[in-house]
Amino acid sequence: MAGVKEGDTVKVHYTGRLGDGSVFDTSAEREPLEFTVGAGMVIPGFEQAVLGLQPGESTDTTISPENAYGPRSDELVTNVNKEQLSADMEVSIGQQLQVSMQNGQTAVVMVTDVTESFITIDANHPLAGQELTFSIEVVEIG
Repeated sequence: MAGVKEGDTVKVHYTGRLGDGSVFDTSAEREPLEFTVGAGMVIPGFEQAVLGLQPGESTDTTISPENAYGPRSDELVTNVNKEQLSADMEVSIGQQLQVSMQNGQTAVVMVTDVTESFITIDANHPLAGQELTFSIEVVEIG
């Protein structure tokens, strides 16, 4: 039986951990994750980890930021004058906002600081800059 190859649609169970061992995501208690290898549906390091595996096989892999959500970029952190917000808008640290970009697209940002005059927003992915460890089990190759 051949293992997972580029173009295959696979179903996997996984658990993702941060460097301190804490779980940030898992498919336990829900349906397996289904994706097509090479289609860019998951981070590159995750796709690479399943290549060659057969149903029932598992792997543990550590993925560098470059093959996950990329490095953190200070350019994606900015201060916004509160006068630019609608008058009735309340913001707090940790809140996620959807903002319109200059290119017309929208992005989700996290509020990281609030002062009397400004809010600081961060458009980095929450896992950017972090090394991620995944335990992955291939359930099915479709």
